[in-house]
Amino acid sequence: MPDIYLALGSNQGDREMNLATARARLSHQGWVEFVDCSPVFETEPWGPVSQGWYLNQVCHARTSYEPRAIMRWINTIERQGGRERTTEEAWGPRPIDIDLLAYGDKSYKDHMVEVPHPLLHARRFVLEPLASLAPDWRHPALGLTVAEMLQKVDDHSTVRQYNG
Repeated sequence: MPDIYLALGSNQGDREMNLATARARLSHQGWVEFVDCSPVFETEPWGPVSQGWYLNQVCHARTSYEPRAIMRWINTIERQGGRERTTEEAWGPRPIDIDLLAYGDKSYKDHMVEVPHPLLHARRFVLEPLASLAPDWRHPALGLTVAEMLQKVDDHSTVRQYNG
């Protein structure tokens, strides 16, 4: 089973509960088997929309499903968690956001999914938690480790470990 990395984020409602519910739903019926999750980080919003701070976490998991199937499951879980992609503002607030960051050491792209995530290298709120799990994971297209991407990232937004 390939190793995958999933980013989870929430800035609406009970943010901690939203992350916990997303993890439970992801592992329901064996879609993914969690290996480990990073600590939860509180992060400054990224992008042009004024909104509340996020809680973010990255989880390392294994799956027997292909990237497109995982994305369909992720979209279902986001809808169950209250996310409405059709009406939400791009990079705006959301109760739950789940991104498939990486799928083994493969690069894959179609109309539904792209892995590694196309903005993985540009987002401190993803790189910090990912570095706590897999600093030596190497981006298959960029050839850089997570630690190297974090060192080079232009995003200087605040990312701090969350203590509840």
